[in-house]
This record gives sequence, C-alpha cells and structure tokens, in this order.
Amino acid sequence: MMMGLGYLQVFGFFLRKTLPKSIKRKREDAERRGDVEAMRRLGDVVPFDIFNKIARAEWDTLLFFYGVVMCVGGLGFMGYLALMSDLLYNNMGAVTTNVILGLVSAVIDNIPVMFAVINMQPDMSHGNWLLITLTAGVGGSLLSIGSAAGVALMGQARGYYTFMGHLKWAPVIALGYFASIGAHLWLNASMM
Repeated sequence: MMMGLGYLQVFGFFLRKTLPKSIKRKREDAERRGDVEAMRRLGDVVPFDIFNKIARAEWDTLLFFYGVVMCVGGLGFMGYLALMSDLLYNNMGAVTTNVILGLVSAVIDNIPVMFAVINMQPDMSHGNWLLITLTAGVGGSLLSIGSAAGVALMGQARGYYTFMGHLKWAPVIALGYFASIGAHLWLNASMM
C-alpha cells in the first residue's frame, strides 16, 4: 500500500513539474485559434495530488483493515489458520465451510476472511475456490460492515447511508446470496 502511494506521489510530482509548461503551450494554441472555451477549461486544471484525495479518507477505517490483515498474517504464522483449515475444510467439507465463511464475512469483513482462506491453502477444487470468492463477496454485503465499500461509504455519507438503512435490505441480499450459491452449484457441478 505504501509503495503504491509512493508511486502516486512521484507521479503527482512529475505532473506538477510538467503541467505548467503543458498548460502554457496549450493556452497559446487556444489563443491562436481563438478558442475561448478551451482557454476557460485550461484555467480549471489543478495538479494531481494523491495526499489531498487520501486526506478525505477515514484513517481509522484504513488502519482497521491494515490491522485486521496483519492479525490474520500473525494467526497464520503461529499455526492457528492451519488448525482452523483442518477443523473446517477436512471435517465439514468445502461447500459447507465456504457457505458458512460467506456468512461470517458479513460480520468480520470479506477481505480478512478471504485473506485467511488464501493463507490456509485448503485442498479444494476449482469450483470450490470460485464458491468461496462468491460467498465472501456476496455474503460480505449482508451487513454494511461486511465489506470495505460499505464501511467506507458509511464514513463518507454520514447520516445518509447507515447501518440500519442497509439492514432493511438484508433479507433481499440473503435471498440473492443463497440463490447465487444454488446457481453456482448447479451451473458448475462439473468443477466441484
């Protein structure tokens, strides 16, 4: 994440250095052509700065997800994910476990659930890997706290998009959750 932000900051620095020359050249071309609309648009150009965009983000939300992913990594390092994989995937079966983990992703969040499953490296078919991605993604939408997009939207649209406002749609999302699982099991039966 930090490397990506660093690349974007270097790109923003490049744009700030080259933008004035580019705007000056384009403004001269627009004046020569007499294009008033183009000159007006060039006056509205603002250099790209990634930190201005990130400053509007909720840092506590970003740090929460970073911390959760670090915790999952720690659990994997200590061997707890291997124990969980054995308990879930070997004792309950891949399909049942994937459906349950999809429901769990509504409460925990779909990013750390998928990160944990990937670190567990359970031995399952291609169809079951597709099933866990489906259930974690759709199951994470059952509650607004189950997806990074829902958490971010609640932070940005305070008062408009709330937990209770999202909760009234949970039965419809649950219907879509189980319908999508049924469709996956039916259409991809050969891959299971």
